[in-house]
Amino acid sequence: MAGKVREQGEKVRAFILKHVEHHGNDIAALAAQKFDCSRQAVNKHIRRLIEEGAIEKSGNRRLPSYRLAQSPARLFQYPFRDRLAEDVIWTRDIRSQLEMLPGNVLSLWHYCFTEMVNNAIDHSGGKTLSIELRKTAVNTEIWIRDDGVGIFRKIQGDLDLLDERQAIFELSKGKLTTDPANHSGQGIFFTSRMLDKFAILSGGLFLDHEKGNTHDRLVEREQPRAGTSVIMELGNHTARTTRKVFDEYSSKDDEYSFNKTVVPVTLAKFGPDELVSRSQAKRLLARVDQFKIVVFDFKDVESIGQAFADEIFRVFARRHPDIEMPVVHATKQVRDMIARAHGT
Repeated sequence: MAGKVREQGEKVRAFILKHVEHHGNDIAALAAQKFDCSRQAVNKHIRRLIEEGAIEKSGNRRLPSYRLAQSPARLFQYPFRDRLAEDVIWTRDIRSQLEMLPGNVLSLWHYCFTEMVNNAIDHSGGKTLSIELRKTAVNTEIWIRDDGVGIFRKIQGDLDLLDERQAIFELSKGKLTTDPANHSGQGIFFTSRMLDKFAILSGGLFLDHEKGNTHDRLVEREQPRAGTSVIMELGNHTARTTRKVFDEYSSKDDEYSFNKTVVPVTLAKFGPDELVSRSQAKRLLARVDQFKIVVFDFKDVESIGQAFADEIFRVFARRHPDIEMPVVHATKQVRDMIARAHGT
């Protein structure tokens, strides 16, 4: 009996921690309704979480409000002239801040942190690297900032792309690198898939990926900023592992190869232009022949033109019969145009 009571208490406290950020004023009522118990019973768990330093209370006795307690932010700054090494920064300054996390979570952070810091060291061209770490009982957030040229601008210039938005589109596919001798081009792609939230702010553009979304989201900012900021967030008790994420983008017959990608078709649209031309299709198809499975995700795309569909689903498909090309989230109009390209 005592074991069941303890288990129920753990569930109540886990529920409070999960929802308190968005229900700080009514979390007691919400938990009482969820677990069919009194608010007094829930308040005991709230008091325990306060004593443990997991949540904080504000307001008055009649109208209390709660929020996740946040450890003091840790800020680290490094001059690039010091010949930085990402593994040294991780071992010396960051790992100790995260060592209480479960092993799988620590491994996720190790991969993501070292990949993003290495990118900054090798490609920024700036003077200073800044790292900020924040923790709560629920999640951890790390910001990595540099004052360099900006990641999207660098990719655009090095690869002679149309503009910085095309750089984001290519990053979303994976296997993109401006230095193939020293980089595989997989770091940003897999980092964004391992975390709960991942974002890059650079210049006038904001690239955002959240767990559960099949592709990235692009937002344009009115006031461009110099340098690059990478924002990473991960739950402290996620069951995710690096292996699970790698396996998600590997086919069953080649489990150690990164041979599957998801192409967010909507990112091929620049401004108000619809997807109608062969040139747009060719930009979308750039480098996808490096994969065995290419998933075309048509979320937020209402329609496509005949030439656009023909270039992808007839011309490219005939040139690369060994590449699987499944389609997801397509409207009826898009499916009809693809069928027309197939000749069906």
